[in-house]
Amino acid sequence: MAHIHEKIDFTASVFIVHEGKVFLHLHKKLGKWLQPGGHIELDEGPLEAAIREVKEETGFDIELIGGSQLPELKNESSDILPPKFLNRHAFNETHEHIDFTYFGKVVGGTLRPEDGVETRWLTKEELEEADIYPTTRAYALAALRELS
Repeated sequence: MAHIHEKIDFTASVFIVHEGKVFLHLHKKLGKWLQPGGHIELDEGPLEAAIREVKEETGFDIELIGGSQLPELKNESSDILPPKFLNRHAFNETHEHIDFTYFGKVVGGTLRPEDGVETRWLTKEELEEADIYPTTRAYALAALRELS
């Protein structure tokens, strides 16, 4: 998708935990192991973007983990599940992302990564040794602690 703004965009990503491991894929442009995610489109919110991006990039149907809407507000507004983390980072020298970072579990689907994209399920020990961004490691380990 085209950028919403030339300098900064909102993104959503998910650390998916299944059977004591967390899912990462090798990002095509950055060449680093990251969680699935991407830009929030103009016609969606962060929850819809997170679920859509995971489906597009992995083939998995997921459940995002977190709070829920208050019953008395059911018809009054649209609550957004708070992300586990909200992160601002440089994507490159001229562009930044503000990422809504969620935790999730696989509830269906079959792994169908994008063409040519490597994927891995990593244990706690493998994450501690992997050549990944420190933020990716910290968030992945937090997801494993919470969802394993």
